[in-house]
Amino acid sequence: MRFTGRRDFHAVKNVSFELFEGETFGLIGGSGCGKSTILRVLAGLEDSWTGSIDLDGHKRRDGARTAKGYARVAQMVFQDPYGSLHPRHTIDRTLREPLEYHRFDGVSSRVTDVLTKVGLDSRFRYRYPHQLSGGQRQRIAIARALLMEPKVLLLDEPTSALDASVQAEILNLLIDLKKQYGTSYLFVSHDIGVISHLCDRVAVMERGEIVEQLDEQKLISGGVHPMTRALFASTTGLSLSPDSPSRSPPQSAQFM
Repeated sequence: MRFTGRRDFHAVKNVSFELFEGETFGLIGGSGCGKSTILRVLAGLEDSWTGSIDLDGHKRRDGARTAKGYARVAQMVFQDPYGSLHPRHTIDRTLREPLEYHRFDGVSSRVTDVLTKVGLDSRFRYRYPHQLSGGQRQRIAIARALLMEPKVLLLDEPTSALDASVQAEILNLLIDLKKQYGTSYLFVSHDIGVISHLCDRVAVMERGEIVEQLDEQKLISGGVHPMTRALFASTTGLSLSPDSPSRSPPQSAQFM
């Protein structure tokens, strides 16, 4: 992807990878390496890109805008759980509107059900974002994404704005939800400790390019590229559930 302004530069260059059905694939790298830009392209939030995307049969090329049905394929959970929720909308309205727009049936029961799945009861339904903790707001953001029953959940550092104890809660929630829904995750982070707990495979990025891809075995050994080694050296790690989702690779989505 190329941005223009005072100087012309490529935010992402020659990036290509596959995400298998039921897999958790990680993108990791330092700030500004292009990993969040990739998620924004996949979520349909950028239109100045070149290349091709094939996601569950939805093909897009060279900045094409997303069709309405694409929301049922990919949904994004943002880094800031407060900034991604409308401050003047109740949680009920936040969750009902996408269901009504996409003409789902049983809207009220769907809202109740998804709140239960992310560990919140009906008391939270008519509250506003400022009445919730950071962890609760991120649970709402995850619930909103799951409502569309997407094939792929795009996770842009969903725990980095949270306290360490809440981070572990949200990450374990994501692991549990993945087992229930079988959704594929594309997980972006700068913390390889978090990535190694969740991901089946990882791509390491530097200056807009993928410099190394790691499978489970290479994650254990730490990789060979200097950026990968630096990320491993800086990790702090988290105490999470030992269970990790299994990979199921018969089908794949391609991002070129």
